[in-house]
Amino acid sequence: MVTTLTDEPLTAQTVALIVKRYAEAAGLDFEKLSGHSLRAGFVTSAAANRASIFPIMEVTRHRDPRTVETCVRRADRFKDHAGDGFL
Repeated sequence: MVTTLTDEPLTAQTVALIVKRYAEAAGLDFEKLSGHSLRAGFVTSAAANRASIFPIMEVTRHRDPRTVETCVRRADRFKDHAGDGFL
């Protein structure tokens, strides 16, 4: 699968199509994924690795910490969990 580079900036729609194309090629349910999946995944991974919220917002360009906090809460769901280490 080849993605061609151009001088044109990526749009939200283009990113969504690229994500879906590669997800489908990987055998994932591409209907459930979008460009936003990358953003949410980054926030969740950054929070799980103990990045603070404002540097995360700088990368993702979120304006409201409450929006970012929804992903951070998901990353913290199993923090200090009895099954830590195998979950």
